[in-house]
Amino acid sequence: MSPPDTARHAALLTWYSDHHGWLVGWLRRKLGSACDAADFAQDTFLRLLGRDDLAAIRTPRAYLTTTATRLLIDDARRRKLEAACLESWAILHGGEAAPAPEQLLETIEALAGLARMLDTLPAKPRSAFLLHRLDGWSYGEIAAELGVSTSMVKQYVARALAHCYLAMEAA
Repeated sequence: MSPPDTARHAALLTWYSDHHGWLVGWLRRKLGSACDAADFAQDTFLRLLGRDDLAAIRTPRAYLTTTATRLLIDDARRRKLEAACLESWAILHGGEAAPAPEQLLETIEALAGLARMLDTLPAKPRSAFLLHRLDGWSYGEIAAELGVSTSMVKQYVARALAHCYLAMEAA
């Protein structure tokens, strides 16, 4: 290991030995499940693997709770998206069996990726795109809703499409 890698490894080991038990307890109180708490604590420390500045962080527990909270939020979003996918499947396919877990995971990952792409857009282009593509609103309806001209709505939608295309090309 190179000296920076050794220092990073030592800092992470110190954080883990000093704060892992505390973090698991904090998560267990939040989640009500020791197993889930252990999983989220492990994921939290995995997020720290790439950090070079752990030794410089003065409040490790605050940093850990922020990181863990973000993981909890991501998990809640994923579960909500999964529920929406299953609900949509049930509506579209009636009594058919739910999709295979792999198919559901693939769909959720694609939708989460699209959501991340759209989250990087400014609010009005994102809203215009979603209203037009998902809700089927006309440019005129969107213009009235957003308080802009119809031509501006066209530009917003085009911008969002170009943004998604470029993001997919980069990936």
